Amino acid sequence: MADRKTALVISAHAADFVWRCAGAIALHQEKGWDVTIACLSYGERGESAKLWKQEGMTLEKVKADRRKEAEEAAKVLGAHDIRFFDAGDYPLELDRAAKDELVDLMRKVQPAFMMSHSLYDPYNTDHMYTTKVAMECRMIAQAWGHNPGEKVLGAPQLYLFEPHQTEQMGWKPDVFLDITPVWEKKRAAIECMRGQEHLWSFYTNLAVNRANHFRRNSGGQAGGRDAKYAEGFQSVYPRTVDEL
Repeated sequence: MADRKTALVISAHAADFVWRCAGAIALHQEKGWDVTIACLSYGERGESAKLWKQEGMTLEKVKADRRKEAEEAAKVLGAHDIRFFDAGDYPLELDRAAKDELVDLMRKVQPAFMMSHSLYDPYNTDHMYTTKVAMECRMIAQAWGHNPGEKVLGAPQLYLFEPHQTEQMGWKPDVFLDITPVWEKKRAAIECMRGQEHLWSFYTNLAVNRANHFRRNSGGQAGGRDAKYAEGFQSVYPRTVDEL
């Protein structure tokens, strides 16, 4: 529907969107948004150790398994669409054609906001590379001289979702989102990621911890809003407001 708001999640690997912003995806879908997920790679080399330990495993089989997991998770969350770029991982590298494909997707989706990784990640450079690419493609998608005649992109906020070791990344959240109403969907999506079962409890605990921050920052013991599960994000660009 033309009048539905849209959002775009740009995920380095096929599971990243699940751990870090599945709640935001499910919540906005329930509110009538269309959320598109772009997975730049399947995470087939660096984030699929459990699969590689199986006898007779091949690269194509790992890709297929990771794609299936991501598609199942996206379905659980009710995501509008999920796209796979298959650009490889460890390292992730997009050529000009792949970047142009992402620009085209931004212009097609016309997102009110986008989401991607922290600006710095010394443990997984694929993550920070993805956000660099997202910012580059956002700039190009706004350029009237790029494929003249197409509808250009506006100025969507880019929210950086939480990295795995926050204190090492220089990531400072300025937004907390209450995902309590859709927590069961996020947990179900987490359990779709069978290749990384060791992360299930970590991201469940993180959602509980972020809910504590949501309660504190919404008023704390002086009447703050209750929340059992939340996600944190850092905004990149200034926000324009009429009142505070």
